Amino acid sequence: MREPSLPSDYRLVTVDTVDSTNAEAKRLAAEGEEKAPDGTIIWAKEQTDGRGRRGRKWHSPPGNLYCSLILRPDVALAKAAELSFVAGLAVFDALGSVGEPGHQVHLKWPNDVLLNDRKVAGLLLEAETGGGDISDWVILGLGVNVSVFPGDTDFPATSLRAEHWSATEVDCLESFCRHFKSWSGKWLEEGFAPVRKTWLWRCFGLGEEIEVRLDNETVKGVFTDLDEDGALVLKTADGERRITAGDVFFAGE
Repeated sequence: MREPSLPSDYRLVTVDTVDSTNAEAKRLAAEGEEKAPDGTIIWAKEQTDGRGRRGRKWHSPPGNLYCSLILRPDVALAKAAELSFVAGLAVFDALGSVGEPGHQVHLKWPNDVLLNDRKVAGLLLEAETGGGDISDWVILGLGVNVSVFPGDTDFPATSLRAEHWSATEVDCLESFCRHFKSWSGKWLEEGFAPVRKTWLWRCFGLGEEIEVRLDNETVKGVFTDLDEDGALVLKTADGERRITAGDVFFAGE
């Protein structure tokens, strides 16, 4: 496999096997900015303890892309959460760059990417502060099913290879880094508004009835909007409701 060629803004750390790239990124970030400056990215060929949202295990055999990016945006935690949507747009564009014609890519709230209505990539955002409101660092984890995908998931999954795409892990990593650089620059200069607008254009299920599974309840309603903080806006039988965390399912699932 060839070595990735990344923009000069990134510092690549490559490992064969790691418990999780997010865990390794957090260990490096905690050692300080000199050790792990903004733009440090950890890329592993395999994870032994990969994690997704809400502590779920992320199946991580060789053949897929597993990476985590260390960011030091010097913004409030609430603002840093917007980076999940920034990254989603970058993954969308990355797949558009490396993909084959005739396929549909969509974004699924809050941080998944769908290929032909099946999950092909997921994001995990974690942040740390020194006790105040400003983030010391943000870890942005990304997993892309390139060669294989798990079959025992609540939401249907797929891989690039299963959809007959020839792109490799290196292709995806390079493309993601290029597009993340572009979208994060736009976010820093123009704020969340253009990110939110584009995300809504590219998302799946807008205007449709969906089901959101929370820790203690399931909420059904029409997905009408994404608010200015990135929360999902649902029109339910009891009125409008904002959802800040949950798992989205569509009709028939």
